[in-house]
Amino acid sequence: MKKNYKDVGLAILRIGTSAMMLSHGLPKVERIFAETIEFSDPLGVGASTSLTLALIGEVIAPLFILVGFRTRLAAIPALMTMLVAAFVVHSSDPFATKEKALLYALAFLVILIAGPGKYAIEKN
Repeated sequence: MKKNYKDVGLAILRIGTSAMMLSHGLPKVERIFAETIEFSDPLGVGASTSLTLALIGEVIAPLFILVGFRTRLAAIPALMTMLVAAFVVHSSDPFATKEKALLYALAFLVILIAGPGKYAIEKN
């Protein structure tokens, strides 16, 4: 009997990372419906666009990754959002502040490379 620990590990990484990312993204959802959007604009594209991009990277993409649908494609905006958080938003902060975003980026990079594993809606 062959054991699929790799697939179990990928499922744990995919589901755990995405669920934790949602705890950062979901509080931002109500901001999109605010009369005046107040959000940082690290890329110079406007507060509304920055918030929309953050919601794609922190809510929509993690939901896709969590269930394992279009996982590799969804990992790209999640990874990019965390790289912007680490290297643009927190550029002048100490490493300890950047560390959380970098850990998320590392997890999303592994998901991008390895795919969703066997326990997902889509199969590798």
